[in-house]
Amino acid sequence: MQSFIEIFDIYLLEAVVNGILLGGVLALLALGLNLIFGVIDVTWICYAELVMIGMYGMYYLFSVYHVPYWIAAPLCILLVAGLGAALHVIVIAPLLSAAPINQLLATGGVLFVLQSFATVAFGIDFRNLGIRLPVLALGEMHFSYSRLLAFLAAGVGMIAVYLFMTRTYTGTAIRAIAQDRQIMALMGVDTKRIYVVTSAIGGALAGLASCLLVLQYDVHPFVGLSFGPITFLICVLGGLGNFVGGFVAAFVFAEIISLGGLFSDLEWGYVLAFAFFIAMMFVRPAGLLARRS
Repeated sequence: MQSFIEIFDIYLLEAVVNGILLGGVLALLALGLNLIFGVIDVTWICYAELVMIGMYGMYYLFSVYHVPYWIAAPLCILLVAGLGAALHVIVIAPLLSAAPINQLLATGGVLFVLQSFATVAFGIDFRNLGIRLPVLALGEMHFSYSRLLAFLAAGVGMIAVYLFMTRTYTGTAIRAIAQDRQIMALMGVDTKRIYVVTSAIGGALAGLASCLLVLQYDVHPFVGLSFGPITFLICVLGGLGNFVGGFVAAFVFAEIISLGGLFSDLEWGYVLAFAFFIAMMFVRPAGLLARRS
């Protein structure tokens, strides 16, 4: 019995640590989506599909054209950042004064356009970089280097965004517009430029996530479905536009998924996470960190 308890404790600790590692990447995705919503007040339903395009970019740069990973990753981040800015200019900007349902339908349409484009251009085959990173062994516990690398890189990305938002004029303008869009326009801030910059930053975060996720997932046109819905639910649970709430919700979801996978199949971890989300919408519909009225 004692040995069983010790083994169980090891597996439990391993699941908790893996949940933390998963939470770092989910927090990165939620940060990009929350940043866009907090400033522009438009939820990009197609955000995960930007990640999918970035993963294809990494695959072709690294596996087809043999560009070193450390060069391909910045190129991919710039590619998706440009795609994010273009999406705002072409699709979002003309709809800023439209009803929210029209904005959701437009970004939902972009989702299907990007999935269909990827299907036609790249086919439905599952592809991967072919990189096999070693496993870190700590006693009886084992952790994937790809997850450790993703967690560290996601942390660096989030710190970089924090410094940009707090130490630069543009970052200060982004935070100010997130608090009051109308007043900042009257104070001479070029809101159109800030919107484009914010969309580019959100795209860059999606590009960074794609560089990390491509080490763990095979790339195919529908890979966004693996983490797109969970990212959206994290943002809603944390409070749309609430950066701290999204950060906390990402780790809560990640731990539920990881621990659920310990006691049953990983799919049941996602079922438990969705059930937790539904329950919390009755308890705290405005978000985890929202004040009670």
